Amino acid sequence: MKKIVKVLAASVSALAMLGLASCGGKGAQVTGKTGRPLVTFMLVDYEGSPLTGAHAEEVVNKMTEYTNTDVEFQWVAHDSYNEKVGLALANPDGMPMVMSVLKINAGIVDAAEAGAFWDLNEFIWDSEKYPNLSKANKNVCKSLTLDGKLIGIYKARDIGRNGLGYRSDWAEKLGLSEPKTVEDLYNMLYQFTYGDPDGNGVKDTYGLAMCKYTGPLDIIQTYFGCGNGWVEKDGVMTPVHQTPEYMEALDWMKKIYDDGLVAPDWAVRETNTWQDQVKKGEAGVFIDVMDGSRRIWDYLVQNNIPSVADKTKTAGMTLLGPVNGKTTATAGYNGFIVITKAAKTKEQVEACLHYLDKMCDDEMLVLAGYGQKGVNYELDNEGYIVQTTLKDPSALKAYGPLNQTQCYIPKLLINSKPALKQTDRKMKELEVIKNNEKYAVFNPALAYLVNSPTYATQGAILDQILSDARTQYICGRIDRNGLQSEFDKWAKQGGESVIKEVNEQHQKNK
Repeated sequence: MKKIVKVLAASVSALAMLGLASCGGKGAQVTGKTGRPLVTFMLVDYEGSPLTGAHAEEVVNKMTEYTNTDVEFQWVAHDSYNEKVGLALANPDGMPMVMSVLKINAGIVDAAEAGAFWDLNEFIWDSEKYPNLSKANKNVCKSLTLDGKLIGIYKARDIGRNGLGYRSDWAEKLGLSEPKTVEDLYNMLYQFTYGDPDGNGVKDTYGLAMCKYTGPLDIIQTYFGCGNGWVEKDGVMTPVHQTPEYMEALDWMKKIYDDGLVAPDWAVRETNTWQDQVKKGEAGVFIDVMDGSRRIWDYLVQNNIPSVADKTKTAGMTLLGPVNGKTTATAGYNGFIVITKAAKTKEQVEACLHYLDKMCDDEMLVLAGYGQKGVNYELDNEGYIVQTTLKDPSALKAYGPLNQTQCYIPKLLINSKPALKQTDRKMKELEVIKNNEKYAVFNPALAYLVNSPTYATQGAILDQILSDARTQYICGRIDRNGLQSEFDKWAKQGGESVIKEVNEQHQKNK
């Protein structure tokens, strides 16, 4: 990475010159072999020989006709992709118009500041031209906004994926309803621990399943209003551990530990035992991604685990999103797409965006996700997709790589029409995830942290200091004074500089 950043820095003037040359208005449209507008891409080659096979040409032709765009793909092996991106950005004349970026890093930030990418705020909010892309979530876009410029279009993933699931039959047996507040949640955890929810007369259950992965603690913190990682207060970005709400959350988590509502050895339990705690009836509440709770539910049904409330029925899970009207948002994306200044005119940018927008239509989602009807899938009597070439590993190569050109805005593949038929449990998960979006709390500092020099070098260490201190406080290994000492250590080892660097960017971005 250092080598790439150095090359990028040496190329700032070249990129700036390219930007000046490219910011003009009208210019000749670049066309491809069919006379349609041409878009050039650089994408990841994950498995070798993308867009090959007996039906690949048919797939590409369908894509070309539907989008009215000629596309030239440059495929780069996954292991060397990030390095290739850096080298491409250091050579403006050789850049593709569109690049898939796996994650934002210092090299991408340097390139953006040097003028390598178009500001997409000027384009994508036009709902007539871009009926799909214009529906992008603006909170997610903030993570890709530098100095007020939107440098990329995110590849969407579920925002409301985090939440809570609990054993429905345990709650039914104990007469408990869905927890709406942290007081309700505490009561459920207490009753699941001491109320003999499995009815065996033995004290052998805990309220909350936990392991050494502390993601659930991040979610619980949001219930108390402290924010997600960082919070904006009075126009200032503040790390959540410096808020009173954080301490309120931490004391609550310490209480459930002190009261025996989680296994005493949770902090050393391996993650592969985590879901098993609920599957095997050791714990009743699971806080993490909703699909985790749904997979537990699948296990209970597929293994015919009887309900403790009614032995004639199967045990199940209730999937619930927010508590106190809040849950933790994901970043909302997994990688993103940039349009480089190799697109030299606004007309060329619009051609790129037109293609990306059309690739979010149902027809293209299905083509890239499932292939061709009659070749890779058929429709059943209810109109659902039945895949027919799943056992042929070469069949996917004819269409699958096209999904890298898709942003999944405003819908993911699972919501396309036609789609695969899902179980009732999966449909409930999707319903809860969608509902969670209204309550999901974003981290407002994500983009700033990437552009913080101190965080780039010290971030992992700083995050670990806070994570370890939280666990030690919950488990009683340190007291309030010890916790404050760890916070002071965080500040001295770079935390104060990170706060300063984050807020300098925040003020510029207002």
